[in-house]
Amino acid sequence: MGNQWKILVTERIAEEGIEMLKQEADVHVDFELSSDEKRPELLKEIKNYDAIIVRSKTKIDRELFDASENLKVVGRAGNGIDNIEVKEATKRGVVVANTPDSNTISAAELAIGLLIAQSRNISQANTYIKSGKWERNKFKGSELYGKVLGIVGLGRIGSLVATRMQSFGMKVIGYDPYIQDERFKRFNVEKKDALDKLIKESDFISVHTPRTEETMGMIGEDEIEIMKEGVRLVNAARGGIISEQAILKGIKNGKIASAGIDVHEVEPCYDNPLYEYDNVIVTPHIGASTLEAQQNVGVTIANQVISALKGEVVTNAVNLPTLNRDELITTKPYIDLMDKLGGIYYQLYNDPVEKVEISYYGNVARQETDMATIAFLKGLLSPVVGEHVNYVNAKMLAEQRGIALKENKKMDVFNGYTQLITVKVRGKNKTFTISGNLSSKNEGKIVEIEGYEVDVEPSEFMIFVQNIDVPGVIGKIGTTLAIENVNIAKMQVGRNKPGERALMLLNVDDIVSKDTLDALTKVENVIWAKAVRL
Repeated sequence: MGNQWKILVTERIAEEGIEMLKQEADVHVDFELSSDEKRPELLKEIKNYDAIIVRSKTKIDRELFDASENLKVVGRAGNGIDNIEVKEATKRGVVVANTPDSNTISAAELAIGLLIAQSRNISQANTYIKSGKWERNKFKGSELYGKVLGIVGLGRIGSLVATRMQSFGMKVIGYDPYIQDERFKRFNVEKKDALDKLIKESDFISVHTPRTEETMGMIGEDEIEIMKEGVRLVNAARGGIISEQAILKGIKNGKIASAGIDVHEVEPCYDNPLYEYDNVIVTPHIGASTLEAQQNVGVTIANQVISALKGEVVTNAVNLPTLNRDELITTKPYIDLMDKLGGIYYQLYNDPVEKVEISYYGNVARQETDMATIAFLKGLLSPVVGEHVNYVNAKMLAEQRGIALKENKKMDVFNGYTQLITVKVRGKNKTFTISGNLSSKNEGKIVEIEGYEVDVEPSEFMIFVQNIDVPGVIGKIGTTLAIENVNIAKMQVGRNKPGERALMLLNVDDIVSKDTLDALTKVENVIWAKAVRL
């Protein structure tokens, strides 16, 4: 059992999640602390905990942050964060994580189920045959194959629906003004720059946006009027995104062939004029109501909290760019690499940083790179800020130190690399450059540093040596390290021309002492030697 951290759980999560937490930390479960009556006790106790896990009842506000002394992460077992003051958490470097991915598959599958059910009249046929009747021709449906599916909102659930419905042979088009073009391309969705363009072309329309002032009623009578005759609608996102009154009018006049609705403008809903129509299929907000989804919530939030406490990437941190599971598989090697690349500069130079310019080339430029950029800043500041910098506050701390940030994305191959990240760190007196990519084993490596071409996998313990490129230097360095009892795992020299300055990168097995570095600098033709720990 771990006892490095203490975690407080004030609201119910799956037992599987509790057991996972207990493997890593001391866990205290007290559901009563979520009540208003027990609030004073919560404020008194929170100073003892590194993490707290809640649902929607416990208030995580400035008052609680003020009372906490060691809080590093707030875990929300669910999707909403209305009870958490995220900005206040961000100011204090506290990770806020929720579990939006835990029910995405369940929600996407329900939306797809509503699509299929209405296109093939499954609900109506079920009711009809159970009433003691039998008639096949009464339930002539419509195939999905070859039809156009319009998805409004290409976030987690929308992209899952898009991917799955393409396997049905549907053409998928999408509208989401807040999603980059690269994401549309990744999911093979044709992007529409206006909602009305999507509406006019779609045979089926499914909405997957959050409930905001902008999205409430975004599809109303005017939008339905320009839809295709016989359009079919699905709303398994939030009640009111498609106006129920507008759906009712469209059903009555035949403009809408059918609709599938899991969410209502007012819930619970016991009486609704839409219920009178057989071609309207309704369910009581059950998008997340699967055994797997509820287990996933508990397990996922446990993983998120432990990852945050360990200083690792938290995929669902709401005060960070988020990554779904598929994106994490693709981008995590880049994130890990950028954290290490960032950690090198301040261990070599003391020149204050004024600007960081990061350029992504080729395949990596098509990925979500926000977290990779943040990872570089985290690595950059770690040697000077220490444990106080994390993925949440790295960007904010960089801004406070006057470090400007510029990002470039270029899809072209660069210098023969199909994927490459180059970084320029500009100080007052010098510009430091470093570049990296992934090996065939998907491991990060340095391929350029300070203008020297190399091929080095960064390790925890390294030595960087600047020397004059003349015969005998490498041997003398090796001998000196042997005398100092430092074992060399790998060594590579980057040089431009013989006889000029070269840069040697050594992977070693353990931390390097100051005495060892002093011994290296005394070697003839060695200019400087510095230890780097990543």
